[in-house]
Parts: sequence; structure tokens; C-alpha cells
Amino acid sequence: MNMSMGYGEANDTVSNQLLNEALDTGYTFLDTALIYGSGHNETLIGKSLVSRRRDYVLATKCGLTRDGINGRPDTLIQSCDDSLRRLNTDVIDLYYLHRMDPDVPIEESVGALARLQQAGKIREIGLSEVSTKTLKRAHKEASIAALQSEYSLWSRTPERGILDACETLGVAFVPFSPLGRAFLTGTATDVTQLPDDDLRATIARPRFEPEAYRENSKLLEPFAAIARQNDCSMAQLALAWLLHQRNGTLIPIPGTKHIEFMKENAGAAKVTLTAATLDAVNQLINESTIIGNRYTDDRMATADAEQD
Repeated sequence: MNMSMGYGEANDTVSNQLLNEALDTGYTFLDTALIYGSGHNETLIGKSLVSRRRDYVLATKCGLTRDGINGRPDTLIQSCDDSLRRLNTDVIDLYYLHRMDPDVPIEESVGALARLQQAGKIREIGLSEVSTKTLKRAHKEASIAALQSEYSLWSRTPERGILDACETLGVAFVPFSPLGRAFLTGTATDVTQLPDDDLRATIARPRFEPEAYRENSKLLEPFAAIARQNDCSMAQLALAWLLHQRNGTLIPIPGTKHIEFMKENAGAAKVTLTAATLDAVNQLINESTIIGNRYTDDRMATADAEQD
């Protein structure tokens, strides 16, 4: 997403290079969505990696656009055809329903994805930001391969039930925003220094308000000290914490438009943390030590993932 919207301007030439270098570095899973630049990100991947399609697992998402959430079956089926064209591929490895449509039963939306699977247009079905109840209903309609939701040291919603449900059902869990929208890297700023259309100045604003951000940032100095003790960066420590959860079964997807950050993030896979370090990090940064919700009040009120 960072290459197409949400976090300031990006450069397509640099993004092309980044995508190819990511595969060279060892990344094997790329996550995009229809809403990322209204198709721009899918097109970028389709053009940049046209000759390397077999080198990575491709995930994209449907059901969410700038116009809102739409989980109607006919819309999802048309969106898949459009995404296949932009991605320059004949099959999508993992196709997520980006958000549950409150006006469409989850069974109907997932049923449409199952038909796409039967037609050979997608290989696996995924869900994003849904509650345990919704996941279980969907899984009865069709096998759900993966679920993604925001999960990091400072966003613990999945710990309320969805992680356990995924483990029970055999559904892979994919944490998005694993670096806390750059907060956990120590490179973020408060809203006064962000563009008006930055996600941290819009839907994710509460934790980046000046007073909240000032208080939250007090946690970064001891966090940086723990990172130094483990010979890694703050970003690598945050990712390594996730990689150590649930017996190493989680698949975090850090986003970036910077080549150097992409390579830095990859280094997290080589960081080994002791039980004592994991506990120290866990106690230092969590939802009880952070000020502000992960989303604005109106977004929180309608988020199905918050219903656990």
C-alpha cells in the first residue's frame, strides 16, 4: 500500500526496483489490494514482476474501494476479473474479502469467492479484519485459508479470540501494520507533521495526536535499548516479537516504499529473542501502556474485528 497511497508520495521507478530486489532478498509473499491507489498497486506489481510470477505467492483483496464496502457477489466476481487483468496473471494465489459488508451475509460474499475458486481464478480464500463469529460462519461456507488483521506490540485486538480461532480451524494468521504504522521503528511523527491524507492523520489518527504521541513516544527509548541489547534495529525487534508468537506460525506483512527498510525488515527473520526479552518487550508496549485507539471512534464502532 505504501507504494500507492496512505503514506505520502512514492516513486514507481523506485517501487519497481524495490519489488524485484525484495524477491532477490528472499521475500516470497506479496500482499496488495484493489483499494491501494484504486488499482495502481496491482498494476505496479503486474508490470514490475511480469516475468517473475512464479517467484512469489500473490495475495490481493476485494470488497473495499474509495466508495466504501461492497460485498455483493456480482461485485466481487467482477473485481476479481479486473484484478487479474491489472496483475497480469491468470490466477490469484490468495484472494481476501477486504472488509465484511454489514449489508451482505458473510456466507454470500464467501460463496462468491468459492465460485471463483472453483473456476480456477483464485487458489485460496482469505478474510480481513473479521471477528471470531464471522470467521466461523465463513469457514462453514467455504474453507478459509488465511485471515489478516492489524496486530503488533501496540495493537492486540487479535489476542481477544481470533488467534485462537485461527489455530483451531487451521487458518493462517497474517498481521498487517506489524510496525505500528512506523511508530515501532522510531521514525514516525505526530499528525502536525503529516500530510492531510496520511492514514495516521485520518483513520489511524488517535495515537498520533500530539499529546497521545508525546506520551506514547516515551516507550521508545527503553524499546530502543532492548533492540541494542539484541543487536537489531527497533523495526527488527518489533517484527521478531511477532515471528516468535504462536510457535512461529504468524506471517507479518511489513509495508514500505524504501529499499533500505525492505532489507532491514528482512533481517528480523534472523533475530532470536529469549523468553525474558519477549516478556520485557510484551510488558513495555501493549494496549494498556499505549494512549489512544488504533482507529478513530467511528471506524472502531463499525469494525467487525473489534466484536470479539
